[in-house]
Amino acid sequence: METGASRRREILHLLADGGLYSGAEVAARLGISRAAVWKTLRRAADELGLEIESRRGRGYRLRRPLELLEAARIRAALSKTAGARVAGIEVLEVVDSTNTRLMQCAADGGACGSVCLAERQRAGRGRSGRGWVSPFGANIYLSVLWRYTLAPAELGGLSLACGVAVARVLKSSGIAEIGLKWPNDLHWRRRKLGGLLLEVAGESQGPSHVVVGLGVNLHLSAEQARDIDQPWSDLTTALGDAAPKRNALAARLIEGLVDALADYGDAGLAPFLADWHAFDAYLGESVEVVTGERRVAGIAAGVAGDGGLLLDTAAGRQCFHGGEVSLRPGAAGTKQKGDFTTKATKQGK
Repeated sequence: METGASRRREILHLLADGGLYSGAEVAARLGISRAAVWKTLRRAADELGLEIESRRGRGYRLRRPLELLEAARIRAALSKTAGARVAGIEVLEVVDSTNTRLMQCAADGGACGSVCLAERQRAGRGRSGRGWVSPFGANIYLSVLWRYTLAPAELGGLSLACGVAVARVLKSSGIAEIGLKWPNDLHWRRRKLGGLLLEVAGESQGPSHVVVGLGVNLHLSAEQARDIDQPWSDLTTALGDAAPKRNALAARLIEGLVDALADYGDAGLAPFLADWHAFDAYLGESVEVVTGERRVAGIAAGVAGDGGLLLDTAAGRQCFHGGEVSLRPGAAGTKQKGDFTTKATKQGK
């Protein structure tokens, strides 16, 4: 028997183009009653936060067209090398968190290269326990599981490598002003465009595994973003009609990440440092780093070979591997905050 979830997805696929479909037409295509169509769409609006217009005597339409994610389309767009590195691609309609899903998968023996994407997250996680705004079908929410023979301590620079990988993809997609904020925030014109959350587990001397979570804003309305407490942007704002399609973008991001994860295992952070410095959006800025009760002001001076943040202070150059950082008041305009932790942080919203 067809489940409610699969019926809902089938209806959403039909309405995804934003066109107007009569209840009778939808019912006939799906082989269900018009009452079942109405009930399914009402639940979709309530549970997924979708804006579905009902026009008396004419039918139903989505207020904003959707491109639903499809595992087969994403895999087909991968290069041969990346495709061999991806063990499997799972697309979920709703999940608490793609990272949580793959951390459990890892504990259960899941394969290196497992990928999970979701249309919506109920409890998407950002840095320092912050939530992640995850409206249905709007953005990219994905996680990748990777296994290493390395010890967890050797993965301290991995978030920077992954940030470089994503920045490369976004730049090649046409965003000329993409920048990185240490260690794993993606900015466009000083506004948050995306971010990473890396979660690592393993034996003290290895082996270890990491789940890399990535969120990228593709299309985010002001209403959807009302709970975001910092300047933000999305690819639609940055690129307009040239913004990439969701499935194509997901494939390119997955490919960039799995290639970076493999390269890091072979050579560490070194191959990524030049590009990280090129993407560094806050090099030379006056910032303040807060670690516990300690507050240190200085000039951002890039990153060290192990991924630590370099800060030129009144007491000389210092290196930080964790803490809360912000532009100092009056420095380059609006004050902005970010959690600089090498455990990685999915964009906190």
